[in-house]
Amino acid sequence: MAMAQSEATKARPLARAIEGAAALDPASKAVGKAVRGALDPGPVKDALSGTWLGHSLHPLLTDAVVGTWLSALLLDATGGDEGASERLIAAGVVCAVPTAVTGATDWADAEPKSDGVRRVGAVHALGNVGALALQIASLTARRRGARKRGVALSLVAGGLLGMTGYLGGHLSFSRGVTVDQTLFDAGAEEWTDAAAAADVSRQPTAIVVGDTPVLLVRVNGSVAAVHDRCSHRGCSLSEGTLDGDAIQCACHGSRFNLRDGHVERGPASAPQPAFDVRERAGRIELQRKPAQ
Repeated sequence: MAMAQSEATKARPLARAIEGAAALDPASKAVGKAVRGALDPGPVKDALSGTWLGHSLHPLLTDAVVGTWLSALLLDATGGDEGASERLIAAGVVCAVPTAVTGATDWADAEPKSDGVRRVGAVHALGNVGALALQIASLTARRRGARKRGVALSLVAGGLLGMTGYLGGHLSFSRGVTVDQTLFDAGAEEWTDAAAAADVSRQPTAIVVGDTPVLLVRVNGSVAAVHDRCSHRGCSLSEGTLDGDAIQCACHGSRFNLRDGHVERGPASAPQPAFDVRERAGRIELQRKPAQ
């Protein structure tokens, strides 16, 4: 355990240094803007974001790339079939394309969280592109008969992939990119006083109940309430647009049903915590609905 903690401590300064590298901002901002501009909210964006899957698609696809390339290295190290190594590398190259596209989508949407996320994501992406280029070069060398050169290139690619994998883990596990932003704050499980009924109108309003930000709005004569922090990237839903009995996030266009919080359109993949509402003696009381 002590050794594991020591190694983690050694690795963390790398991510911290990248988070402080402001020189990365001009290029990464431009690329992020281009990616967002190329994908309007809709079926394609939802498919790439993992709306249909219930969580981000990108981490799932990375397993195919890492798995095939690591398997090829193991065959190289144990004297396995050369043709099998080449096929595994080629499979990883093919899988790298959709993996990169889904990763770019997640990264571009994560920009509002912080400059550090944008910077680490940019280095993560550049490193992965470098690993892909090295594996393509390795495959070319192997097919020309230069197997030793091909193995050496794959080893370098594997080392680079290990570094970018660490940065990817940092983004997900330390910075919460692609994690449901309401996961650890779903709201009160018992009836809780929230606001004066007279203060709730057809204009979405943000309040705080306990420690939980809540959106309140009158829809078709009754009050609806959902968690105000968008599950996708944490933006305030009360700043979004009311669309019938749904609220559309102002940041990335995710749309949630106000009655039960289900995702009507991505890129969000997790539903929004919703609340049962009752009016008593001129007050609004809330209680969290069971998770979907």
